[in-house]
Amino acid sequence: MSKDPRQPSLFDAPSTGMVADLFEPARLTQARVLAGMTKQDLADKLGVSPAAVGQYEAGITRPRPDHIETLSSTLDFPVAFFAGGRPYARLDSSMAHFRSLRTTRVGERAKATALVEQLWELTFALEKRVELPPVDLPIAPPGASLPVGAEPEAVAREVRRQWGIDKGPLRHLVRTMELRGVIVSVLSFAGDDVARVDAFCTSRLPRPVVILTPDRANDIYRHRFTAAHELGHLMLHADIVPGDLEQEREASRFAAELLTPAAEIERELPSRFRMAALEELSRVWGVSPASLVRRSKELGVISDVSARRAYQRVQQLRSAGLMRPDTIAGYPGETPTLLPSAFELAEQHGLSLKELANELAWPLRRVRQLLGMDDSRPALRLVAPSPTAGTSQSKPSDQGTGDTRTRGNSACR
Repeated sequence: MSKDPRQPSLFDAPSTGMVADLFEPARLTQARVLAGMTKQDLADKLGVSPAAVGQYEAGITRPRPDHIETLSSTLDFPVAFFAGGRPYARLDSSMAHFRSLRTTRVGERAKATALVEQLWELTFALEKRVELPPVDLPIAPPGASLPVGAEPEAVAREVRRQWGIDKGPLRHLVRTMELRGVIVSVLSFAGDDVARVDAFCTSRLPRPVVILTPDRANDIYRHRFTAAHELGHLMLHADIVPGDLEQEREASRFAAELLTPAAEIERELPSRFRMAALEELSRVWGVSPASLVRRSKELGVISDVSARRAYQRVQQLRSAGLMRPDTIAGYPGETPTLLPSAFELAEQHGLSLKELANELAWPLRRVRQLLGMDDSRPALRLVAPSPTAGTSQSKPSDQGTGDTRTRGNSACR
């Protein structure tokens, strides 16, 4: 049946009046939080009181059509974004395990979790077109063999067993997690007011989500351990309120056993500190020398005194620039690819980036950001005219335009 041309489509040509009638309060809250604005900030832009903004977000009243236009321009989302009728998953920041909870402000956590809400929406949109790997966490199936309150090390060993991980180093950790249905994303918060947000995860959405950050990605060993740490939270603390320091310790114990099983690593650890031996083991097992020192101490291979000396030596070498870690760029198995690959497959079957953005009612740069796409377009930079521009010494082509140059830019848009 052809579409009646007299019936406007919400997503093709939405009017502010139509969106006002279909206004979704949660979308306003999400957009405001993502913009890092308070209700007072937004009220000033709209010319209303903060209480009025609160009523919009509570669904008590709806903004006028002219306010919809202001919301769109102020919060940098299309007009259609503020209408209901699209899938939405609400995630409170209290439902996520933050690695640096005590140093992350409430507003920063709220903004980070709002990004995860949108990451889920993107996943949902792609999953309508592409079959993603089913979620396969050992805790998920009924009758799973993981007892309540199991030691983190026992859980890590069970994960390796159920996932069929061979003895020895666990290679391609992030890829393994994605193959088990976990959504892993490296989201950049650089230059943002959530720059202090560290890795975090949640199991409160239809798919478990792990967010890693570029500061960890600059060190392949930290990146891998952080990913294993967050996986530990998903396995150990799925139904536990986040925020307890003991949970962080348990997640780290899980990560250590997952990446360096005691039964295998203990016989390889040197009983006397030798930096060359630690560096070789570090490359083989994919963990940092400092992590191996800590593991040696935990397993009683070296004394506390020897461990302190080893830590000091590792720190000295780092400070001297003699231990420069690799980034994840050289390790494809540690770079998230599930969502970008899903989009590429959907694109082969006719889905364009613009169509996906229209369906989500997002700006294109938001889709690119959450897909982990670099913007390959050169960025135009205008340089101010020189003080002599316009004088008799100036060339005609310089007058009024300045020096126009382009530069490459790989930042996410």
